[in-house]
Amino acid sequence: MRLAVISDIHDNLWNLAVAIEQVSAGAEVLICCGDLCSPFVMDVLARFPRQVEIVFGNNDADLFRITRKSTARVRVHGEFFETELGGKKIAVNHFNDLARPMAASGLYDYVLYGHNHEFSVARIGRTLAVNPGPIMGARFSGQWLDVLPTFVMIDTASGTVEAFGIHAGVGVARRVLPHEYQGTEGWPD
Repeated sequence: MRLAVISDIHDNLWNLAVAIEQVSAGAEVLICCGDLCSPFVMDVLARFPRQVEIVFGNNDADLFRITRKSTARVRVHGEFFETELGGKKIAVNHFNDLARPMAASGLYDYVLYGHNHEFSVARIGRTLAVNPGPIMGARFSGQWLDVLPTFVMIDTASGTVEAFGIHAGVGVARRVLPHEYQGTEGWPD
């Protein structure tokens, strides 16, 4: 099964539309790790033609209206989502400081998260912890820093992770990450 994973949209509908277009043909499920921010982001997420699973982040302010826009196909799960997809046990939350202990527990094949706006794919014990990076294209470390907007596709059958970067005016670049992970993959720089 192929899973598309995005996070930290922060109302950037333009980058989100590019990501949705890129993954619509190949992914069976779209997972959003939070920080949609505004309810209108749900309208763009609903363009994905199959199942969409969403957890809240710390910047999702209008939870009531975001939740009201959920449907049987575009579902909001609160702050934590646990499921089995493609025969793999998956946990989804927004926060990086929760993702590491969840991955270290060994209960999951994949832990998906966001929050810190830093692309990361790391093997923690038997679990692959994946932060797809920010769709919005910025990181905050005392000041605003423009970074490449990123998202990933995971193939649960092969265990491969494809990383995608959105280059304004150019298109989408793709990189297949190594099958075995030693620490954190820092692409893109």
